[in-house]
Order: sequence, then structure tokens, then C-alpha cells
Amino acid sequence: MKTTMPEITDVTVGLGPRSYQVSIGAGLLTSAGARLAALTKKRRVAVVTDTSVAALHLPRLREALAGFEVVPIVLPPGEATKSFAQLEAVVDALLALEVTRSDVVIALGGGVIGDLTGFAAAIVKRGMAFVQVPTTLLAMVDSSVGGKTGINTRAGKNLVGAFHQPVAVWADLELLQSLPLRERRAGYAEIVKYGLIADAAFYAWCEANAAALVAGDSAALAHAVAQSCRAKAAIVAADERETDDIRALLNLGHTFGHALEAETGFGGALLHGEAVGIGMAQAFRFSARRGLCPQADADRLTAHLRAVGMMAWPGEAGIAADAAPGLVRHMLHDKKMTADGLPFILARGIGDAFVAKGVPMEAVTAFLADELAVHRHV
Repeated sequence: MKTTMPEITDVTVGLGPRSYQVSIGAGLLTSAGARLAALTKKRRVAVVTDTSVAALHLPRLREALAGFEVVPIVLPPGEATKSFAQLEAVVDALLALEVTRSDVVIALGGGVIGDLTGFAAAIVKRGMAFVQVPTTLLAMVDSSVGGKTGINTRAGKNLVGAFHQPVAVWADLELLQSLPLRERRAGYAEIVKYGLIADAAFYAWCEANAAALVAGDSAALAHAVAQSCRAKAAIVAADERETDDIRALLNLGHTFGHALEAETGFGGALLHGEAVGIGMAQAFRFSARRGLCPQADADRLTAHLRAVGMMAWPGEAGIAADAAPGLVRHMLHDKKMTADGLPFILARGIGDAFVAKGVPMEAVTAFLADELAVHRHV
């Protein structure tokens, strides 16, 4: 009987000799063995994952890699895993396997596993190859693409890391079937972000299709993941290391969002995508407050997020009403801080984000105080 191969969409991240493909499709992992064989002559591969993902997806990946000796490195789940301690554990495990630069390590998981594995791959033997196999919607459309790797520290999120591009990204949409609704909504924040940054037409598509997408509709997911990866690939190709204010646009919502995550302890109380969703709404409301953006656009985004079942105000995440000064302190640890101050990604309207420099922090503090005074635990 003839086997029907899944329909795959390939998106190229064009970085010259370091270019790679982001492959997207339901059932894509059935071809993982052939894909890996094209990347390495070694017949052993380390797979970094966590206990939750391992239970769900590691057996399927093992089956797909039947011609390889698969060595799992299984870590605890959760944001706390992005730590020096777990980085050391992964590095030690890889070195114990006596890996060389011609070995490939696979990151099987969400953004935490992808960021941590990529950082380990960047520093072991001064750089070894790794493949991203994202298992969450957020990782498929954002963190698995572009080569930002790293860990968190007590001072803040992603403050220690490296740019290290994967050699491939395999985004199997079937892996999303086990994703809880909350995780799909969190991932949606990074999808709608691409429309808000520079594609008003895609934002309108999101408004029309978000309900189906977060419910798990396969056609909506396929379109959204491919479109998001194309948008990110173009930005990364133009500004890989965020030196020209182009890639910085991808941080829309993140300055506010990372502060919210820090305030809640980087735990399960507030997922990264949930924080980014609130942060994007704040960025638009702050832009409107400063006369940069029509209030109608800020209200449109806030209403859309809430219609999808997402939070749009910090009070909805349980942030204390008097937390404004603390949130600003978190912001001042942001890795984007320069001698000229902290740049913010603001908006002139939907589909028109820009990098704003010289924003007075006292204005940010006053804005946050007003934000925290409304919509308490809605």
C-alpha cells in the first residue's frame, strides 16, 4: 500500500551559509529519520526534552528515528528549568556522550527547552548543531525560529544567552493536538503580534479566524503558523542580531510583558504568551495615551484579546494595584537597555509598530499606576 506523505510548507530563513528551513505540516515527524540523516552521518542523537513532553511525544520521535540511537536528556518542566543549574546538566550530559561538532542535538519541547538546548549547543565545543522540534504553538511561531537562545537569572528573563541558529526547525502541527486551550491562547499572542507589527491585513485575518485557531482548527493553524514563520524569517534575515531596530520590533509587548512575568515569579501563574498579550495591549494603550496611536486601535486590540478569552489588563493577572514602581524596576533590567535608556516598541496604529527611544520612565510609571487601578481580577 502506498503511503501518503504529509503536505509540508517550507520557509527559508535566509542567512547565507547558515540558512535553514522551517518545515511545517501535520505528520511531519514521519520523515524525521531521513531529515536527520541529511544533517549528520552520526547514528546517535541526543534529544533534550522535559518530563511532560517526553510522556506525550518522545515515543513518536523515537519511532521516527528508528535508524538512530536516541539518547534522551529529560529535564523538569516549567520556566524554572531555564537556569544555570539545568544548563550545566545538559552540557554535562552532552559532554559525557563525547559529542563532536558533527553531532546534532534535538530540542523537543516548548520555548523553555528550545532556548536552553540552543544555548547549550552554542557553548558545547564552541558550537554544535541543533534542531528545533517545537511542541507548543508559541514555540512554533516564535522562539524556535531566529536563533535567540538563553536562560533566566535572578536579575531577569533571558539575560544570559547567545545567538545560535538551528540547522532546521521541524514544526509538526499534530503535536499541537495535545496542547491545552490555555497554551493555544498563549501561543496566539505571538501570532497576532505579526499583524500588529507590520501587517494590518493579517491582523484582520486573525480577528476573523482567532476563535477557530485557538479551538485547534487545522486549516487555521496551518495558515497562521506558516504566515508567522514567514514574517519572522524575513525579519531575522534582515537583522539577525537586532542591530538595526528591525528585529527589535518582534519585542512588541515584551518589555511590559517581561516585567509582569518577573513580578509573578516566572512561574505558571502567568504564561509568557499571556504576559505578551497583556503587554501588547499596554503598548497600544500607552501609545494612544501619548498621542501616537488612535485610541480606537488600542480599544480594538483590547477587545479582540478579551474576545479570544485572553487577558488584556495587568490586574486580570493578579498584579497588585501598587506594583507600578516594581514593574519599572524590572524593566530597567531589560537586556535592551542602552546608555540612552530603555527603548519601547510602540505603535502608530495596527500594522505600524516602531522603536521609541527617550520615553520618560516617569510617564511609564504613571501609566502603569493607572493601568493597575482598573480591571482587577476580571
